[in-house]
Amino acid sequence: MSDIAKLQIGENTYEFPLVKGTENETAIDIKTLRGATGGVITIDPGYKNTGSCQSAITFLNGEEGILRYRGYAIEDLAEKADFLEVAYLLIFGELPNKEQLDKFHNDIRSKAIVDEDVKKIIEAFPKNAHPMGVLSSLTSALVAFNPSSVNVDSEEEMYNAIVKILAKFPVLVAWAMRKKQGLPLNYGSTKLGYVENVMKMMFEQPNEEYEINPIIKDALDKLLILHADHEQNCSTSTVRIVGSSHAGLFASLSAGISALWGPLHGGANQAVLEMLEAIRQDGGDTKKYMAKAKDKNDPFRLMGFGHRVYKNFDPRAKIIKVAADEVLADLGIEDPILDIAKSLEQEALNDEYFVKRKLYPNVDFYSGIIYRAMGIPVEMFTVMFALGRLPGWIAQWREMRLGKEPIGRPRQVYTGENHREFVKLSRR
Repeated sequence: MSDIAKLQIGENTYEFPLVKGTENETAIDIKTLRGATGGVITIDPGYKNTGSCQSAITFLNGEEGILRYRGYAIEDLAEKADFLEVAYLLIFGELPNKEQLDKFHNDIRSKAIVDEDVKKIIEAFPKNAHPMGVLSSLTSALVAFNPSSVNVDSEEEMYNAIVKILAKFPVLVAWAMRKKQGLPLNYGSTKLGYVENVMKMMFEQPNEEYEINPIIKDALDKLLILHADHEQNCSTSTVRIVGSSHAGLFASLSAGISALWGPLHGGANQAVLEMLEAIRQDGGDTKKYMAKAKDKNDPFRLMGFGHRVYKNFDPRAKIIKVAADEVLADLGIEDPILDIAKSLEQEALNDEYFVKRKLYPNVDFYSGIIYRAMGIPVEMFTVMFALGRLPGWIAQWREMRLGKEPIGRPRQVYTGENHREFVKLSRR
């Protein structure tokens, strides 16, 4: 293949270099297009075919169902690593040795206290405030309590900022849930691991000691790993473009949380549970709803099946399905919502219509089931997604700043009115 792409506009031909990735992905470098052609730009609504950056963090091949962090298969990481190891890998590029991981964990523990004035902010929210709005606001508020900007050329300052947000973010996540439930705002323990502390802060009751269920812990660990990064999606691109203005890490993360909040992005697992609840209220007839899903004239959409990126199968769903089965078996929960979910799953896996179109249950389908079984409220599902995605956002922000990427500034094709003469108010 030539390393040059040719573009013909009218009688003129222009040449642009090709950029090739390590997995043989090919892109046309068009940064000189507008200047070379005298004003021509490309248009790509939703940026579906536009590469905004070159990144060494995550490789995703939707056609073949491949997801790798820094070259490591998601299947291996979910089975053999814990969430903090994966966070270190994503952010710093290599799996940590024991000494590095211990230091990373100890440094996080040392920063896991939030300024008491943050409690005043959270107390000002109404009890019915959505936890994602609370989380975004609190993350942004951390800037006020940490006003000095990070010198990205200082490895020490960068590391301290990363440790600080990894330490405080789980506290904000837990507080967002406990505020809504009317429970006291608590802290973790220096004796517990990262994920165990998340569980303790979320679920501990004020009148009893919280005991860690190892099966629940393992499932939550896997869920966080599976959500840790996913290439240049809406929220990740938001973090990078906000950070490209040299906005700080916390402010950039807050913007990412707001992007994740949308039902077309992080709200998908919440939408799954809302769909299941609607089916239950209508009598729980899953066959009826499978038929509605296949009817092109029916507005009903089966949430949690298929994926806009994965055209074959979602590799994360295969992993988390096993964890979902283990959690449900261990807890022995009798829940009509979960029964409906299992029924839909079995019917879709054996229905020719869905199999032919490769509409398999995706990670959002199973994560929603697990979170419900754990006792996490449905409005907290996207917050848990944010907790998992945190290291990916940090890694992407760090890569963008260290790479000295220019400020993001897309072009547009103007379709409004041409020049018009101004008419005085008295003559209108």
